[in-house]
Amino acid sequence: MGITRRRVLESGAGLLAAAAARVRVSGQSEQGKGAAADLTGRVARYMAAARQQPLPPDVLRETKHRVLDTVAAMVSGATLKPGEMAIRFARAQGGTAEASLLTTNLRTTAINAALVNAMFAHADETDDFEPVTKAHPGCAAVPAALAVGERENASGQEFLRAVALGYDLCCRWLMALGPNHVRATHRSAEGVSATMAAAGAAASMARLDEKGMRYALSYAVQQVSGVWSWERDVEHIEKAFDFAGMGARNGVTAALMAQAGFTGVPDVLEGEHNGLEAHSTQPHPEEMAADLGRRFYVTETAIKTFSVGYPIQSALDAFLALRKEHNLTPANVDRIVATLPEDGAGIVNNSAMPDVNLQYLIAVALIDGTVSFDASHSYERMKDAQVLAVKQRVELVGDRALMDPAAPRSANVEVRLRDGRTVTHFTRHAPGTKENPLDTAGVAAKARTLIAPVLGDQRGEQVITRINTLETAASIRDLVRLLVG
Repeated sequence: MGITRRRVLESGAGLLAAAAARVRVSGQSEQGKGAAADLTGRVARYMAAARQQPLPPDVLRETKHRVLDTVAAMVSGATLKPGEMAIRFARAQGGTAEASLLTTNLRTTAINAALVNAMFAHADETDDFEPVTKAHPGCAAVPAALAVGERENASGQEFLRAVALGYDLCCRWLMALGPNHVRATHRSAEGVSATMAAAGAAASMARLDEKGMRYALSYAVQQVSGVWSWERDVEHIEKAFDFAGMGARNGVTAALMAQAGFTGVPDVLEGEHNGLEAHSTQPHPEEMAADLGRRFYVTETAIKTFSVGYPIQSALDAFLALRKEHNLTPANVDRIVATLPEDGAGIVNNSAMPDVNLQYLIAVALIDGTVSFDASHSYERMKDAQVLAVKQRVELVGDRALMDPAAPRSANVEVRLRDGRTVTHFTRHAPGTKENPLDTAGVAAKARTLIAPVLGDQRGEQVITRINTLETAASIRDLVRLLVG
């Protein structure tokens, strides 16, 4: 009764505007369909075929490097608090004995094993990292492939191909969403990509056909998550879950549901309300399929030489080069200024976690001449009087000019000495990057320092040898037997 002529006109105008908006959205959706025609099918067909396709020799070598690096991270991470908490959780859950928790005598469901082993893998901040997308593929893909591979008694060759596929899906998913867009919308690029890493690896281990791969992708997309609030985690427990455990659990769940006959949406990457548009306002759908089978992201990740957050790797390399060249000591150093790309500096600026605190780690490097595994995870050392005094001389600067896509994690370190001299060193690519890679011996040397304290020298050498020849293994269970308690 209270409707006026003006309100009727306004209502009519609103309806027309809404109709026009629907037309625009429909047009954009149709354009998206054309640009990504049968995208899910193309990705699913590649996934189904990948386990039977030999990896090129260099890709095979690099995949074994990442497997060894991640397994070493899992073994060492099992002894840290995130690992201990994950073991306690799995023990309480029980479950069908399908897969092993590394370093223990416990077996549980493949889903629970993937969750726990993945939390091991990111517990000590030593897992690999893809510099452009900021993804951590190994800590989700390797535990997922290992859990389902043990369950299915897969061969070493199948396992390696599954891991390479997991790396591809992980990084391609972020490239398709736009990695900078993901981080700008308060989401964790690492968490958002981990589910896809694990889904690719686990689905390959589950030997799904194209239809099964389509459904696994759909169930994986439904579970994609991750929020950048992990920066406020003070004990590295939620961070280990976000970067690795959550994704490994989700991906294995997706693969095993599809294997069990669960049906779902067969075209989740295209069409109305598709996964890419749901997770990004600026998607690049074709990145999911671009150069599949020719470009392998497993060759592009960086293997860390220090068990610390990746933004700190180049800074430590630069500082230790200066320390060696100029015989730097706490007595002759007046000031240290580390300049990092702005986006990385914010992550590692006086963090509550020792392995993600640049000022603390530079101080330790000056005092000790290196940064050991124990020092990088020691909350007690962070309170040491000498460390605190040296730490006051370390300044961190974030520089937007260093945010170079070709070298996204570089660092410049300047040291002012008490005699008035100033010395500087710039590390564009830290050791372990694709531009400055570690060889097989270098990866083994790092793995040895992480595995031997937990499993002993002899078994450590057996693990290294087994992984370096993994393509010849009839069963991945042979490797697992070397890794359990």
